[in-house]
Amino acid sequence: MQRFTVPRDIYFGSGCMTEILSQLTGKRAVVVTGGSSMQKFGFLDKVMASLNHAGFEVKLIEGVEPDPSVETVFKGAQLMQTFEPDWIVAIGGGSPIDAAKAMWIFYEHPAKSFDDVKDPFTVPTLRTKARFVAIPSTSGTATEVTAFSVITDYTTKIKYPLADYNLTPDIAIVDPDLAETMPAKLVAHTGMDALTHALEAYVALARSPFTDPLAMQAILMIDKNILNSFQGNKFAREQMHIAQCLAGMAFSNALLGITHSMAHKIGALFHIPHGCANAILLPFVIAFNKKSVAADYAKVANALGLIGSNETELVISLIEFIRKLNKALDIPATLQAAGVSPDLFKENLDHIASTALKDPCTGANPRTINHDEMKNLFTCAFTGNNVDF
Repeated sequence: MQRFTVPRDIYFGSGCMTEILSQLTGKRAVVVTGGSSMQKFGFLDKVMASLNHAGFEVKLIEGVEPDPSVETVFKGAQLMQTFEPDWIVAIGGGSPIDAAKAMWIFYEHPAKSFDDVKDPFTVPTLRTKARFVAIPSTSGTATEVTAFSVITDYTTKIKYPLADYNLTPDIAIVDPDLAETMPAKLVAHTGMDALTHALEAYVALARSPFTDPLAMQAILMIDKNILNSFQGNKFAREQMHIAQCLAGMAFSNALLGITHSMAHKIGALFHIPHGCANAILLPFVIAFNKKSVAADYAKVANALGLIGSNETELVISLIEFIRKLNKALDIPATLQAAGVSPDLFKENLDHIASTALKDPCTGANPRTINHDEMKNLFTCAFTGNNVDF
């Protein structure tokens, strides 16, 4: 049996954030956010004012770091245990929303440890104390509609994708006004993160007739809008904000693959932003996976209007399409070009290959992979050599 789960309500359109928050009912709300951007552009003030207008007493948890830590999660959960909110409102990029999801777990279940929930589908039932609103300011992670929360354990230098349908927000507010604040580099990285989500969902083992149309529509919308969004076009930014949400609904239910398994393991270690890591890795992973799903990649290539007279040529065209897109977005072609030193890479290769194999996303990849193949794939992504195994 398969399952398809999305938030009960997804609101979208310019200005929808304040309208929806003003209509919530409850007594206490915690607002979780990251750095200063939401405050700088006035969105945090709008959230607080809307909740106050609705009659809420509000507490703020701010300063959630990129790649949120286990420590940040438990600190926030402790505040929630004292304040006892009935709504958790997370606003910003993927990091504060993911952190807030994890805080939610330990607010409702304070006796649980991080080890209790880090394996897939081990999160206990939520919503006995609070419901969850997610408001993304970036157009990539789609955590506002997914059953995932990526948390970093800096003692082990491993990112753990917590995965459970209980973590799917109750309300997603996809207001394009927030996406207008993104700098160009963030547009590039989050946009390629969204494309990776859609492409991996389209070939993942848990894909279904429910997820395929969402993934394909996201791919087509991203192709049409990502470069214009990178250049600051307002309409393209709005379309990318919707496209990444569609990709999120697809991968939350179809799952992902080894592009994400690999990116999770190198992000904290090599200090490469997640979307950038996905963009670098994606062409190499497609080259590896083509032995199992060339026909599906060829369908994507055909839908994009790429050139090729057979499946092999179409897959090559798809790989080149992504590489050209990366170049146009100023994304490095290899891990070495992204600044990873040969010594640091060699020193950690066995470790990242081993931990990537254990990542929950690996199980949904369309082609099985062993430790030596994972090492070879990382090495190709580091050097730029062709994947021929």
